[in-house]
Amino acid sequence: MNKIFLIGRLTRDPESRALPSGQTVSNFGLATNRVWVNPETREKQEQSEFHNIVAFGKLADICNQYLKKGSLVLIEGRIQTRSWQNQNGETKYRTEVVTERLQMGPKSARGGEMKEEVPAEAATEEVEEIQLEEGGEEKKKDDEVKSEDIPF
Repeated sequence: MNKIFLIGRLTRDPESRALPSGQTVSNFGLATNRVWVNPETREKQEQSEFHNIVAFGKLADICNQYLKKGSLVLIEGRIQTRSWQNQNGETKYRTEVVTERLQMGPKSARGGEMKEEVPAEAATEEVEEIQLEEGGEEKKKDDEVKSEDIPF
């Protein structure tokens, strides 16, 4: 199984381009960190990792429109390594996370996404409640499966 989940902050603004097919592609860097306590010294340790992220199509458009350097984001995707020949004939490799889903973090002045503070009562909104069945699947009122809808 090739599945990865990353939560981190963008290290640069997304860069957008179009493929010959017309599909949009967005590339950006993501920094993640790991914090642990060294068992010998009892000191807090921290290590940062940097990831190359790529998104295609609608996700690329969303990244380009809403994400900026410093934005907090959760990326769900797969790891892919691609290779190419450079001008000197050397083979180069790049390992990337191809985004399948993303969730943007809260807006904050630190991430550069929100310029002014919004009162808590103004920021609340009604959210539809989703009930989960066994196995974690969503169940909505109109999603009942009828025996005549099954194709076999």
